[in-house]
Amino acid sequence: MSKTIAILTALVLTLAAPFLLRPAQTGYIRNPDKVLVIISPHNETIRAEFTRAFRAHMLTTQGLDVLIEWRVPGGTSEIEKYIHSAYVAAFEYYWTNTLKREWSDHEIGEAFNNRRLDAEGDSPGQEARRIFLESDVGIGIDLMFGGGEYPFITQARSGHLMDSGIFELQPEWFDEETIPARVSGETFYDPEHRWLGACLSSFGICYNTDSLRRLRADPPPSSWSDLGDPKFFAQIALADPSKSGSVTKAFEMLIQERMREVLDELEPLSNETPEEHEARALRLAWRKGLNLIQRICANARYFTDSSSKIPLDVAQGNAAAGMCIDYFGRTSNEMVRKPDGSSRVQYLTPLGGSSVSVDPIAMLRGAPEPELALDFIEFVLSPQGQKLWNYRIGTPGGPHEIALRRLPVRKDLYTPEHLRFFSDPDVLPYESAKAFEYRYEWTGRVFGPIRFIIRCMCIDPQEEMRMAWKKISDAGFPEQATRIFFDLGFVSYDKAGGFINDTLKSGFKLSEINLARELSAQFRGNYIRAAAMADRGL
Repeated sequence: MSKTIAILTALVLTLAAPFLLRPAQTGYIRNPDKVLVIISPHNETIRAEFTRAFRAHMLTTQGLDVLIEWRVPGGTSEIEKYIHSAYVAAFEYYWTNTLKREWSDHEIGEAFNNRRLDAEGDSPGQEARRIFLESDVGIGIDLMFGGGEYPFITQARSGHLMDSGIFELQPEWFDEETIPARVSGETFYDPEHRWLGACLSSFGICYNTDSLRRLRADPPPSSWSDLGDPKFFAQIALADPSKSGSVTKAFEMLIQERMREVLDELEPLSNETPEEHEARALRLAWRKGLNLIQRICANARYFTDSSSKIPLDVAQGNAAAGMCIDYFGRTSNEMVRKPDGSSRVQYLTPLGGSSVSVDPIAMLRGAPEPELALDFIEFVLSPQGQKLWNYRIGTPGGPHEIALRRLPVRKDLYTPEHLRFFSDPDVLPYESAKAFEYRYEWTGRVFGPIRFIIRCMCIDPQEEMRMAWKKISDAGFPEQATRIFFDLGFVSYDKAGGFINDTLKSGFKLSEINLARELSAQFRGNYIRAAAMADRGL
């Protein structure tokens, strides 16, 4: 009996040990005065630093113990899906239980948050849309924090985001000297005040100096084109743009860079109007941009669903380089920094290769604690909250555990007074933004098609693409094989902005699936033919 008890006791202790020894939850409060619920893709470090700082701020200014519940269902794509499904469930409950009306998935469920539906009209769907936009139907979440500009635009147009009141509370913050409305073609806050930038982001290249020495790849990559060099075959870490709007944005920047280059270099024809010249340049640049994406993707080691994985794998030497968001690259640099200040992970934003955009924050419709949500937004945008993004550990107002290595949105923090405390004092985004002018009219309407085309062109036929690229490069890029490999006739600029875009916006999932199958098969066939021709030296 005693032996059995001893065994059971040991078993219980073994099972209980992880729970007894686990560290206390960040910001945990047993009996909080208020609870703020935030859905976010931000990493644990950012969540911990803002939890600590905001809790201290609320205790000092209002005498309140505040608990922040962070909801992290995954990346931006997963967050968008979660919010959409949650609002469908919440509005159906409101429609059937509060309004006592009959629900229809087709007439009501597909219409009430349809951002493309004009609410002015007499149809049941239009009526549902009006009712939703006038309601305070919520999903038990106060704020959406982080994930890039594009998902906030779509959430705002769906009616999921609300004006928090920060513009009325702090109107002096929103001017050209503090938080400007637009910078180099990028919007820094919603004209209807439903979302606003909390910090800045750009896109670039992270690389491992040890891996580059191993590959004898010198000098290190400094432009998007460098990532398409065959010497990086199976060495480039990439994220799947169909899973992330921010990753699609990086590829959009690459295409826009080509568009600016071609427009500057292409000589106009004698009988060509300026509009016709620009249209011709954009078509040519679109092809050049997608061809570069083909080269980069053909060098891919993998396509991950998580963009934060890229700099981690680069740091570990599992990939030599990768495309990533600036703060992921800088954070990875920080994580492997040696005592002498050196780091095997380096990050750079190609000069003129990326715009500076914002990573926003917004209040969700029906927020359970709207006043507390406004307090948090005000704190994040205040000088006190903005210092957390790039101040060094231990500096006045800086983070406690690890430098976040992100860039404040407030322009008034880029002064010698503040830069002396920055982790990245030489990174001046408002200056670098002058080298790149984002033109929405060039690629805005093909943003969705970009991610769709990359999936069909590079991800679905990845095996055939890699095989063809290796054979073509080993054969010295024979003419016919190279031409077939880079053939983009079925995803031209006009087709991307035309029937491909129309298909994606139609809402008919079967049509989208059929189109994806057709395009993937066409690319796969091209790569197989290109590989066969390379074998023959053609």
